[in-house]
Amino acid sequence: MEIQKSVVAVTGGASGLGEATVRHFASLGASVAIWDMNAEKGATLAEDLGGQAIFVKTDVTDEKSVQHAVDTVVNRFGGVHVVVNCAGIAIAKKVLGKNGLHDLDSFAKVIQVNLIGTFNVIRLAAEKMIQNEPNADGERGVIINTASVAAFEGQIGQAAYSASKGGIVGMTLPLARELAAHGIRVMTIAPGLFDTPLFASLPDKAREALGATIPFPSRLGRPDEFALLAQSVVENPMLNGNTIRLDGALRMQPK
Repeated sequence: MEIQKSVVAVTGGASGLGEATVRHFASLGASVAIWDMNAEKGATLAEDLGGQAIFVKTDVTDEKSVQHAVDTVVNRFGGVHVVVNCAGIAIAKKVLGKNGLHDLDSFAKVIQVNLIGTFNVIRLAAEKMIQNEPNADGERGVIINTASVAAFEGQIGQAAYSASKGGIVGMTLPLARELAAHGIRVMTIAPGLFDTPLFASLPDKAREALGATIPFPSRLGRPDEFALLAQSVVENPMLNGNTIRLDGALRMQPK
């Protein structure tokens, strides 16, 4: 799919991997929609990008909120061609921790945001994508989800996070098979350790130590490298129904 003049919506688009993706696709000539809960950061980013960007405060777990976001973008730009799901949360809790059992509420919240939220956005965006005029290949849209290497090598304390990301990986192929009939591709990116706000508060030595665990390049991934892969997925029509690891050959240890 040609990116220039396409409409790209990014959940979690106000920071981290999402912000890098928003900025990158805007630089390629796309109209971009920033879907995020952080109104201050989202509005500032949209203002920074000018008329080709719009911010819509969006709770991916809420059907009405996502429907409003989709409708707003379609009304503003005339459609939606690409959705990149970057919204997500993480917790670190053991099943049998020092402070007692892993509570069900926090486990359910991670699943609700990361997995159910991703599916919620996919279904409502796909409903609009099928109305797009197909290109020469019959393509109407591209959906890119964000999983994690934790979907494959979850560490101790990552039961909820790994389950949510594993679910995203698991639904990628069946969604791609179903939506193929409508000319919509579905792909997932599984990042390793990336230099996002999650690691921003860590001391430099701790960040360097984390980067050193990556075989090559031995550093934290850069958000713009995630955006570059998202670009490749959109532009290459044969990428469909798969999960691509973006991790510098990292394999996570138990802890």
